[in-house]
Amino acid sequence: MASSLLETNGVDMDDYLEQVAASPQERLRVLQGLLGEATCRQLGIYPIPEGFRLSVVIPVYNEERWIRELIRRVRAVPIPKEIIIVDDCSSDNTRDILRELEGEDTRIILQPHNQGKGAALREGFRHATGTAVLVQDADLEYDPAEYPRLLQPILDNRADVVFGSRFIGESHRVLYFWHYVANLALTMLSNMFTNLNLTDMETCYKVFRREVLQEIRLKSNRFGFEPEITAKVAKRRPSWRIYEIPISYSGRTYEEGKKIGMRDALNAFYCIVRYWMFD
Repeated sequence: MASSLLETNGVDMDDYLEQVAASPQERLRVLQGLLGEATCRQLGIYPIPEGFRLSVVIPVYNEERWIRELIRRVRAVPIPKEIIIVDDCSSDNTRDILRELEGEDTRIILQPHNQGKGAALREGFRHATGTAVLVQDADLEYDPAEYPRLLQPILDNRADVVFGSRFIGESHRVLYFWHYVANLALTMLSNMFTNLNLTDMETCYKVFRREVLQEIRLKSNRFGFEPEITAKVAKRRPSWRIYEIPISYSGRTYEEGKKIGMRDALNAFYCIVRYWMFD
């Protein structure tokens, strides 16, 4: 019907759709007209403030299989952004691929030797210039299409830090039972020390106002980053407001390149206690 009306009025449908796709403001206007403002907000469709810029920090280690598609998906998100990729001394073809992907919106930082996710994130945060900073893993377990929903509490001035939870209502790939148990146990232990009521402390998707990261001194080199940042953010409540948003999750198997293991779970347990009680 819409196509017929447009053609009746001398407007080519394909040309009109191209115009709408090219303009975030026009796209928002059309969707709000079709769905209503309230429904659009529930879906994470809302105007991005003028001057806002997102820094997407991506730690990478041996991700030649996934990195091209990930960066394509990140670039496709219609939000002004810079992409900061920190390669943690990959030993496969990842670095060669990253050199091809480097561009005006994408900065590549090469670590001189392998140090771990936390060290890579620290380096990426140091170069971030955006209004908000988002952590993105280099595989395809987390979907960049969910950035607008993750940013919404910050842009609405309701939050300073946002966690994306894999356990409160969105779809997820069915995988390892004991990983699920370990995540729940570590989140519960973290909550006992921090007095937060998070459901997924170990999530990759964490978003911060840049000022938050500028006031935190991070030390963890490996996956201890998750409990460390959680503890240090919790210590600044109520000055820093924390929100949790449901996200989808497409976990991968060890055969597909998953890296976290029992050693990292034990280290997370240590970091929960250390960074709350002694740092």
